[in-house]
Amino acid sequence: MEVSPYIFFDGDCEAALTFYKDVFGGEIVDLMRVSDTPMAAQMPKDQSNRVMHATFKGPGINFMAADGQTGESRTKERISMSIGTGDLNEGERIFKRLSEGGDVTMPLADQFWGARFGQVTDRFGIDWMMNIAKN
Repeated sequence: MEVSPYIFFDGDCEAALTFYKDVFGGEIVDLMRVSDTPMAAQMPKDQSNRVMHATFKGPGINFMAADGQTGESRTKERISMSIGTGDLNEGERIFKRLSEGGDVTMPLADQFWGARFGQVTDRFGIDWMMNIAKN
């Protein structure tokens, strides 16, 4: 069994995946647009370039993504992506990159459980938690 997060964006899924490819390494394994599906004829023309489904795979990270429906109301989701590493430099690099154009909600700092921890909402509205274990 494998559980993979599925992240919904609002028309900027491809830009987000390209950003994550740069941040994490890895690749966009597949990307299907609305125009590539049998449903294309029933969809408004302005939605034909939206991402219907994509898969992102990189070292230690795997998730699926798509653009949600146009006009779909999105409220604060009840999920955060959690990253764990024992490499201080790599953890700080990723946190800094995710912060670019985003909002640091909790700066990286030493915590009582013996790790450095911080939280950021990236420029695409995705919440990330970074836990850097001390060796």
